[in-house]
Amino acid sequence: MTYTGLAITFALAAILADIELFQSKLIFTKRFWASYSIIIFFQLLTNWWLTSRKIVMYSPDAIIGWRIASAPVEDLFFGFSLVLLVLILWDKD
Repeated sequence: MTYTGLAITFALAAILADIELFQSKLIFTKRFWASYSIIIFFQLLTNWWLTSRKIVMYSPDAIIGWRIASAPVEDLFFGFSLVLLVLILWDKD
């Protein structure tokens, strides 16, 4: 499976876990989107720094080719799933 497929799969799995498994429904709250908007800024900054300096490189065959801040758009899906899953676990405590 390509990075694109994995990133989309994980993002959908995280949303499903949020709504069905943990029933926290964070993606429907303003507090989630407020926190995510702060996190995504730093994710884009970090992605730009790592990819523009060729510290992290992606095979063109594994990604769709769209880039944001010089990093593949797939990184946003993967980052979204990580952030959502962590916030679900924090919310459960």
